[in-house]
Amino acid sequence: MKANKSLNMKQNTKAQVGIGTLIIFIAMVLVAAVAAAVLIQTSGILQQKAQSTGKQSTQEVSSNLMVKNIEGIRAKTGTNLSETIDLLKLQVALNVGSSPVDVNQVVISITDGTIAHNLVYAGNDKSYDAVMSGFATTADAATNLDALLTTAGNPAQFYTVDRIRDEDQSFSQGNPVMNTGDLIVVYISTTSDAGAALTTLGASTTPVTSDMTLVPRTMVNIVLTPESGAATVAEFVTPSSYGVKENVQLYP
Repeated sequence: MKANKSLNMKQNTKAQVGIGTLIIFIAMVLVAAVAAAVLIQTSGILQQKAQSTGKQSTQEVSSNLMVKNIEGIRAKTGTNLSETIDLLKLQVALNVGSSPVDVNQVVISITDGTIAHNLVYAGNDKSYDAVMSGFATTADAATNLDALLTTAGNPAQFYTVDRIRDEDQSFSQGNPVMNTGDLIVVYISTTSDAGAALTTLGASTTPVTSDMTLVPRTMVNIVLTPESGAATVAEFVTPSSYGVKENVQLYP
């Protein structure tokens, strides 16, 4: 007799386990990819912010302006000289590696220990409702300096400038922007009441008072604050005697 044969179907569940593992693996890869994309994007944004912050911080701590020399001029009538310094001439340049500086945005603070003035550029209509009385962007520096020294109220609010070295011819009264290598002279009126009583100050006649009094042995503090960058400080004590000199060296 022939034995009865039965066919048994075996169930293999290993494949099902493999598919589940594969699904979990793919999900983990997708999650990792999304997380990596987020991290890359975040790191890129942080890098840009860090670079921007670093650049701004460098500008804030670096000093763009440098006072190289300060000379004082006394008012006079004939050979009779004032007992005070009535006009300051500051030679100002840019430090090495400095970015261009817009003099329009530079504020100069000066004090003689009693009177303090915060001065802006004579042509600056960004901080004041009107520019300095008598100032003209098309005029030469001498005309604007004369307006500073001879018009009441101007010495307490404004300063004027003139260029000494400007190779690229980019510096003007209407657009006073300093570039690398430029050298300018800044004029600050410090005419005293006694100096205003005399007839001549430099090339100008009938100077007006600035309410300051720079007699011998006066401590003078000048701070130049640009739009960005650290402030530049120039501090000096006037000589014990001015003698018979019309021009007096004050700093350094």
